[in-house]
Amino acid sequence: MADDNQTPVFQIQRMYLKDLSLEQPNSPQILLEQAQPAVDIQLGLGAEAIADGVYEVAVTATVTTKVNDKVLFLVEAKQAGIFEIRNIPDEQIDQIIGIACPGIVYPYLRAIVSDVCTRAGFPPVLLAEVNFQAMYEAQRAQAQGNGNGAGIITSAN
Repeated sequence: MADDNQTPVFQIQRMYLKDLSLEQPNSPQILLEQAQPAVDIQLGLGAEAIADGVYEVAVTATVTTKVNDKVLFLVEAKQAGIFEIRNIPDEQIDQIIGIACPGIVYPYLRAIVSDVCTRAGFPPVLLAEVNFQAMYEAQRAQAQGNGNGAGIITSAN
C-alpha cells in the first residue's frame, strides 16, 4: 500500500476472476439444431469498500444463448479488481469507482467470456464496448429521481 501522505493515490492492487460458470443444459441434442441462436447479454456492476482506502470493483456478465426457446449455453462471469484510492476528494471517489475502475476491469471480463465460449465449442461471444461514464450518469440520475443520493458502493457480493 502507498504511504499515507497527502499525495493522491490510485493504484490497481490486484485483478482476478471472482466467479465463472458455463452451463450447456440441453447438450448434446441441441447442438444438432440448425436455427440461428438468440443471444441475451446482461451486465452488472458492484463495488465495495474492503478496507480504508481500498475498494473491490466487480463487473459481471451473464450471456444466455437460446435456440428455439431452449438454452444452448449460459455463461456467467464476474471479474474483479482491488483498487487503492486515497487522498482524493470524496465527491470524486464515487466517479473513479463507477467509471475508471470498471473501465479497467471490463477488458479482462470481455476476454474471459470470449475464451470460455470458444473453449466450450461455440463461436466467441464478443461483448460490446461499454461507456461506463454514461452508465454512471444514468444511475446517478435515477438515484436522484428516486430521492436517493446513494453512490455506487454497495455491500453486495
